[in-house]
Amino acid sequence: MTRETTDRSWVAVVAALVLVGLAFRTQALIIGPLVGQVQAELGMSHAVAGLLGTIPVLCMGLLAPLGPVLAASIGPRLGVAICVALVAVFGVVRAFLPDTLTVLGATIGVGVGMAVVGPILSMVVRSRLPNHPAAGTGAYVVGFVIGGTITAAVAVPLADAFGGWRAAFAIVAAAAFASLVAWLILAPKDAGHERVAPSRPKLPWRRPAAWLLGAIFGSQSILFYGCITWLGSVYVERGWSPGQAGGLIALLTGIGLVSTLAVPAFADRVGTRRTQLTLAALLSVAGALIVALTPGEAPGSAVTLIATAFLGLGIGAYFPLALTLPVDVASDGADAASIAAFMLLIGYTLAALSPVVLGVVRDATGNFHAVVWILVAISVAMIPLALSLNPARLRSAGAGTDPG
Repeated sequence: MTRETTDRSWVAVVAALVLVGLAFRTQALIIGPLVGQVQAELGMSHAVAGLLGTIPVLCMGLLAPLGPVLAASIGPRLGVAICVALVAVFGVVRAFLPDTLTVLGATIGVGVGMAVVGPILSMVVRSRLPNHPAAGTGAYVVGFVIGGTITAAVAVPLADAFGGWRAAFAIVAAAAFASLVAWLILAPKDAGHERVAPSRPKLPWRRPAAWLLGAIFGSQSILFYGCITWLGSVYVERGWSPGQAGGLIALLTGIGLVSTLAVPAFADRVGTRRTQLTLAALLSVAGALIVALTPGEAPGSAVTLIATAFLGLGIGAYFPLALTLPVDVASDGADAASIAAFMLLIGYTLAALSPVVLGVVRDATGNFHAVVWILVAISVAMIPLALSLNPARLRSAGAGTDPG
């Protein structure tokens, strides 16, 4: 289906995208507030604990090209449903596993579901909402951010109320089953979809601008996953309680939600992607710099809250804008899925290094001082990447074919 859906079905598609998006960040966002409890029980170093954040992100990079293959084989609707089911089942199982190795193994299962769904969601937007790419992309991104914000806010209270991190992990993972039911009810059936046998993913390896999209998306993802994994621990080291530090993660994602909600309202009508991304990058730089330059702030400090808000605004705007780029340049749903898969492959593979590398730096230096300055450097790198994105490069990213 290539034409815009009717008003009624448009609302159903948007609602389905929002509700299914709720399931896909929770398993990553619950790590940061509770990583100290997980480390204490399982005896993890900071570097090994970083793998809890790195594994899903690495999966989202390496396995994203399987999204178009799955969607072509069984249809986008069922493809998304399988991804939600993987996240829910492996998330629940992970909460009951006895040691570091098995917990990391279940995290791989969670990562597979998170990975494969990304390009399929781009395909759904391009096929069902071709005239509103930012609004469609923003719908599932809003779901991502709402789910992540709620998770960051309730992680520590759930752990306190039900006996520790395992109960919190299980409750949050089980909530994904509600997203699965909502998706199956609201998402349009794959009527007319011509299913094909699985084949090797076709990706735009020979389009230089597609690599640029990967770098743009990767820079934001490196900063985001570095922050959600370790920002809470940075402030615990600075004397904040785990609950207070977890509140910063909730604020980061909550402010990001505000930013993400605002983006679809203007992104298709005001300015260019280059100017929009550059402004988002500048906000991220401001937030990271304030965090680095004010290590002595007391719990609840207004300065720290402002810094976290800047980070949330910048990351929250950059994310949906970057995800919209494949939809902007694609010729049809399959092309959007191919470009999105490539962008996620490059971007998330880069971002996967962030939690574990920052954990290694923390182990090597004995504190988080160097880690914070690395986050500053990453945010600064987002600016020239955004500025390099001119209209000609956008067109070239989606031009032609590639044998993949």
